[in-house]
Amino acid sequence: MSISTGDVSGAYIYFTIPIFDGATELRITQTQLSLIIVTVFLCVAGVLLGRNLKTHPGKMQVLVEKGVEMLRNLVVSSMGEHNVGWTPYIGTIFLSSICGTLLGMTGFFKSTTRDLSVVLVWAIMTTAIIWYQNIKHMGVLKWLKGFTEPVFIMTPMNIISEIAQPLSMAFRHFGNVFGGSIITAIVYTALGLLSTTLLNLISGTVIIPIIIVALGVGLILYQKLRKKKPIGVFKGILLGIFIAFGACGILEALGLLSGVPILSLGIPAVLSVYFDLFSGFVQAFVFSLLSMIYIGQACPPPETAVETK
Repeated sequence: MSISTGDVSGAYIYFTIPIFDGATELRITQTQLSLIIVTVFLCVAGVLLGRNLKTHPGKMQVLVEKGVEMLRNLVVSSMGEHNVGWTPYIGTIFLSSICGTLLGMTGFFKSTTRDLSVVLVWAIMTTAIIWYQNIKHMGVLKWLKGFTEPVFIMTPMNIISEIAQPLSMAFRHFGNVFGGSIITAIVYTALGLLSTTLLNLISGTVIIPIIIVALGVGLILYQKLRKKKPIGVFKGILLGIFIAFGACGILEALGLLSGVPILSLGIPAVLSVYFDLFSGFVQAFVFSLLSMIYIGQACPPPETAVETK
């Protein structure tokens, strides 16, 4: 086993495992390790949460049953009662996407949804299911004939449309997650540069940051003593940042603080909560919803399927 310095043509390679007497090697990349962690976590969680079910459930069992019921109702409302059997597949995609995105927030592992190959495989799996169900309900000849409708000249466009479907699903999911991480990184860098510039500007002499701190404290005391009413949340946050920035300027002037991106503390974390948590949840839901819609169209009710043959 050897540690690799990484491969610029793909995901970073953590290490390689020689197999077949060294004739070839198995590469363990960032994405593969993250996928293994997510898979093990979901399997262990499924076993732990699914065992020892009781007639009079506790809080955890009630929460799990509520989640499963919500997922089942979503599948039934989107695909029909006859397609309720697809609930485990939809749930697996949704939870894999959510857990894969949240894993990137740890800072130690790469988010699986930031790798195009992962979401592309999910999209190809959904497309393969759609094709299989279409062939199952329509037959091979009628399915192939559908590419020539409404006129034969539309065949190339229909083929491109079938190929574009999984690509659009994958790129939509990947693009939103990856784009969010890029925006967060840009904001973090910009705030770091702004923080350094402002601290260098006010820390030329210790007098300026002392005045800033005194001014901030004075405004707070004036608000409390003169107007005799509580400071609003927004004003309180601004004054707190004002005072904290002045205090950092004092430390900078005294040589006790150097190169610390003060403005980068907290703000990128808020953006990360939106892009990684909220946006990740939304993209997982959208991907699952599209899968339900496409598979539901390929799996009509039994009576309708008989009529189309």
